[in-house]
Amino acid sequence: MYFRLLHDESSGAVSYLLADLDAGEAVLVDPRGADVPVLNAMLDEHQLRLRWLLRTHEHDALLTGEAAALDALGAPRIQHHLPASQPQGNPGAEPSHAFLTFGNEHVQVVRTPGHTAGCLSYLWRDRLFCGGLLAVDACPFQPRPALPEALWDSVVNDVFKRPAETLLFTGHATQSRAVSNVLEQRRWHPWFGGATRDEFLARVRTLPPAATASSTTASTPPPRHEHTDDDRLLRTHH
Repeated sequence: MYFRLLHDESSGAVSYLLADLDAGEAVLVDPRGADVPVLNAMLDEHQLRLRWLLRTHEHDALLTGEAAALDALGAPRIQHHLPASQPQGNPGAEPSHAFLTFGNEHVQVVRTPGHTAGCLSYLWRDRLFCGGLLAVDACPFQPRPALPEALWDSVVNDVFKRPAETLLFTGHATQSRAVSNVLEQRRWHPWFGGATRDEFLARVRTLPPAATASSTTASTPPPRHEHTDDDRLLRTHH
């Protein structure tokens, strides 16, 4: 297997490349349009076919041309909704996950709304790529979650109930680590650890409103959060 991480210092955005070198297939998690030339070079270096483009969430309304740039990679984009092939289950119930394959590997696609309404997370082996799910106030494009109630449910009733050793890979790493684990976040996350649902929701209400497309553009990204609670957590607990 081949695993690479790309980190943009200015925005804190983190992208991931997963590949089955033997089968010659790969997926990208949360790639940035600005990185397309680099990503194409990485794929070409190992003669990899890009099978899926996996987005945990997007802020395309604030990033003009982002979706078009990513489409140049030539792979199906998975975002907002589960892919068409669903697991077997109660036909009357809305599915919570689906599966995608690349080479001899598979990725589980999990519905985790909250940061944005259509957030998805991607489980590969012991690694959950969860985008901005844990970055309650640390996303440079969105200073507060779109659906706080749904975010609480996604984190506390899904992510935190996974095995303690599950690795959590974030989509935002501004002055913080890109990876932690369920045990660490369950115990020490500054928004969820030790808080009740009501306490969490009351605290979210104190955050500033989200930016709009007219106030934030791709050429001028919002200022980085220099010292959010999430940043302090990920720097100090190992």
